[in-house]
Amino acid sequence: MPDNCHSQTSNNQSTELFNIAKHYIPGGVNSPVRSFAGVGGTPIFMQRGEGAYLYDVENKAYIDYICSWGPLILGHAHPNVIKKVQAACQHGLGFGTTTPIEIAMAQKIIEFMPNIELIRMVNSGTEATMSALRLARGYTQRDKIIKFEGCYHGHNDSLLIKAGSGALTLGVPSSPGVPQDLAQHTLNASFNDLSSVEAWFKQYPDDIAAIIIEPMAGNMNFIPAKPSFLQGLRELCDQFGALLIFDEVMTGFRITSGGAQQYYQIKPDLTTLGKVIGGGLPVGAFGGRRDIMEHMAPVGSVYQAGTLSGNPIAMTSGLATLSELTAPDFYARLAAATKRLTDGIKQLGERYHIPLLTHQVESMFGIFFTGQSSIETYQQVANCDIERFKQIFHRLLNLGVYLAPSAFECGFTSITHTHDVIDETLNKIETVFKELN
Repeated sequence: MPDNCHSQTSNNQSTELFNIAKHYIPGGVNSPVRSFAGVGGTPIFMQRGEGAYLYDVENKAYIDYICSWGPLILGHAHPNVIKKVQAACQHGLGFGTTTPIEIAMAQKIIEFMPNIELIRMVNSGTEATMSALRLARGYTQRDKIIKFEGCYHGHNDSLLIKAGSGALTLGVPSSPGVPQDLAQHTLNASFNDLSSVEAWFKQYPDDIAAIIIEPMAGNMNFIPAKPSFLQGLRELCDQFGALLIFDEVMTGFRITSGGAQQYYQIKPDLTTLGKVIGGGLPVGAFGGRRDIMEHMAPVGSVYQAGTLSGNPIAMTSGLATLSELTAPDFYARLAAATKRLTDGIKQLGERYHIPLLTHQVESMFGIFFTGQSSIETYQQVANCDIERFKQIFHRLLNLGVYLAPSAFECGFTSITHTHDVIDETLNKIETVFKELN
C-alpha cells in the first residue's frame, strides 16, 4: 500500500459516520485526539470490546493498545465488572445523596495508597487536577504553580500552557481562551531538569503554591521521570513551603497497586487519580495529607462540588476493578507481557534497520522512532520521526493493531494481553517493518 494511503479508506461505515458526526459535533469528535488529526485520515468508529480486542462498526477486530486511554487494566467487558455494574443499575443510576459505596471506594484507594489520608471523588482527571490546584493555592495562600513542558493535566485554564497530549498532537500547546493574567501564574519547567525548577524558586521563593507533575509522563509519549529528579522536587517543595502534587491519573494502579509514588518511594502532598479507578466509567479523585484536605468545604473554606461526584454506578465499576488487582502475580503478569512486546519491537527494529527506542514500566510503554540514544525530555520527543510513526500506525491499523493515533501518546496493555496476543502483534509489526525495509 502506498505510504500516503490511509487504512480507513476501506472502512465505509466509519467514513459515513464521521461525515455525519461533523454536522453535529465540533470536528466530529468529543475529544480532539480521536479525530486522527495527528496521523491523518478518518477515525475508526468502534462498537464493542472484548478482552484485548476492539471491534469496529464493520466488526473488524483490532488488538487494542489504548485500553480506553488507560482505564481498562482488566481488558474490555471484564465479566465480574459488568455483572456488578448491571446489578447496581437495577437500584438506580444516581441519587444525588451520599451512598455507602463511596465509603468503600475511599477505603480501598487509601488501603492501596497510604500517602492519601483523605480523598474526594470527582468525575474526571481534569476536574481532579483543577480541584487539587485550587486546594494547593488555598492552603498555601500563594498563586503560582510549576508544571512541565509536555505534561498534560487536563484542559483547565491553569494547566493548558505548553501542555502535552492532544495539544501537542494538534500543534497548539497553548490554547486561545486562556486569560493572560491567569497564564502568568503558570511557570513552565523542563521535565527531568531540576535546574529549571530551581531557577523558578530562586525568582519566586515565596509565591509558588505547588509543583504538579506526571511522575511518568504519558502525554508526550511515555517518559518516566529520573528518580533523582523527583527526589529533588520533593526537597525543593520542603525547602520553600510549596506542595508536591503527583498527577497519577494515568499511573495510579497501573504502576504497581500503589502507583508511581510507591514505585519511586516519593511521598507527594496531594495525588490526583482517574482512569483505572473508574474501570471504564467517568471518574476522578484527589486526595492527600489530612491537614491539607481538611481545607476543603464543608470542613474548610476551599470550595468544590459536583452533582454526580461519587456516582454509585461509577463507584461500583471502579471498586470491582480495584478488587481484581490483588490477584496473585497480577502486576508481574502485566509487566511480563508488556516487556515481551517492547523487547520484541526493539529486536524487530534492529533486524530491519528501523531506528527506534522503547520505554516500558509495568503496563505502560512508549515507542519512539528515532536515532537518538535516549529520550528524557519533551524536546527529544519533538525531534523524533513523526512521519515514520504515521506511516507505521496506518499499516498496523490495516492489519488490526490499534495504537494511539498520535506519536505523543503512550500505550497500555491489560491483563488480557496474553503472550499469544503479544506474539500476534509482533508478527504484524514484523510484516510492516519488512514492507518498509
